[in-house]
Amino acid sequence: MPTPSRSLASLAVSGALALSALWPLQAHALFGDDEARKAIVELRQKVDANRQAAEAAANDSRENDAATRRSLLDLANQIEQLRGEIARLRGQNEQLAREVSELQRAQKDVQTGIDERLRQVEPIKVELDGQAFTAQPAEKRDFDAAMDALRKSQFDASTTAFTAFLRRYPSSGYTASALYWQGNAQYASRAYKDAVATHQRMVTEFPQHPRTPEAMLALANSQVELKDTKSARRTLEDVVKKYPQSEAAVAARERLTRLR
Repeated sequence: MPTPSRSLASLAVSGALALSALWPLQAHALFGDDEARKAIVELRQKVDANRQAAEAAANDSRENDAATRRSLLDLANQIEQLRGEIARLRGQNEQLAREVSELQRAQKDVQTGIDERLRQVEPIKVELDGQAFTAQPAEKRDFDAAMDALRKSQFDASTTAFTAFLRRYPSSGYTASALYWQGNAQYASRAYKDAVATHQRMVTEFPQHPRTPEAMLALANSQVELKDTKSARRTLEDVVKKYPQSEAAVAARERLTRLR
């Protein structure tokens, strides 16, 4: 589509040519030959000047169009470069986000591992048989394993486990309870002498423990099995005397009547 400058230039040239065609007829009517020639020369000079101006305007327009196209091309290249840079930065951001996520996950795994190791070594609070104390996780695990064997009626295995426990943890808060249940496991295994020794140790070392009156009843049972009625009667009498308000004292009185 022609530009406005080109249209104007074309109209100017066309107009000039039309005037040059009409001028000789008018010149002959009004002036002489010399004057007519002079007018024609001037008119042609004007036409040439107008044509040159029109061509210059057209050249300027073409140059402006070329400059505009170059500017648009440069702008498109810049936009494409910016898009590439944005894509590159987006990729870097995504990579950084993945790395941060991996670091956070690794940190969480490390913290979980540390917490797990701490749980394995940090003392824990224990409440057993009316007593509160602290114990190592391994200590609790070993006691629970011995109790689990006893619940399954694995009396020999339970006795062995309690023996190992008492040797491994001589100052444990579990000691009194371990002696009580070890004595019961020995009684169930018919190891009456061992049961007597175990329960006697508990009664001597832990006279205030809530399980001690029951341990004395179990001690008397073992003594009866060993045909040591005299010792059994004395043990039952001690239960009544030392722990008169206990349920064990009620049971001890009943057994005393059967021993007479």
